[in-house]
Amino acid sequence: MGCQCANQKEELNEELSKNENNIEENEKNNNFEQKEEIFRSSNQNGENQEQIKESNNENQRDEEEYNEKINEVKNTKYADYPERMLELINKIREDPASYADIIEDSIQNIIENQDDVEGKPKIIYKKKVKVALTRGESAFREAAEILRNMESLPPLEFKNDICVPLPDNENDIKDPSYLREQVNILRETTNIDVFFKDLIKLPDVSALLMIVDDGEKNAGRKRNAVLNKNFKYIGINSKFIGKTFIAYFTFSKE
Repeated sequence: MGCQCANQKEELNEELSKNENNIEENEKNNNFEQKEEIFRSSNQNGENQEQIKESNNENQRDEEEYNEKINEVKNTKYADYPERMLELINKIREDPASYADIIEDSIQNIIENQDDVEGKPKIIYKKKVKVALTRGESAFREAAEILRNMESLPPLEFKNDICVPLPDNENDIKDPSYLREQVNILRETTNIDVFFKDLIKLPDVSALLMIVDDGEKNAGRKRNAVLNKNFKYIGINSKFIGKTFIAYFTFSKE
């Protein structure tokens, strides 16, 4: 009887041992499967991240290509800006009194800014574009009076070798040192007397506001250059760079 009980106990222990081993094996298998799932999930997330990254890169490339095409269209549309500006400037020089009437007619395009926000211009010239003014109507009438009392001036001749090179990016446009450096380089080989930049893409508005020259800094500098009887040559270089239109003007006596 004792022997039979001992055998039964031994068999029970063997059975329990088998069950424990089965449980351990099942746990190992479960852990392995869980780790496999985690690994697969991790890889999938990694693949998703790579897909998202690649998609973002493609979107960026598409946007850059789109912007380049837009700039190509804009630059094609405004390719004749230098030619048109030269034509307008020479008409003003040759018949200043007639242009005085155009200046006075343009006074109707001056508006007061209704936004009472600090830092915003109080007076604006608005005709297809918005340009901040300092004095407004009084500056327009003053410029018209100057032209009415002027004699005809000889036309300026376009000179390619005094044109300032255009920057490659918008940061250089905003950096005043870029233009100074480029002009200093030109001055080593040419006789540039005056230079300035303009951001208005419409030639008729650009020429008008150069003559009125109602700016906060260096007031009259642009007008004095355009109407200087001693200047013989002009250089004009323009382009859309990013979303910004930029034009550089240079003048020389010889």
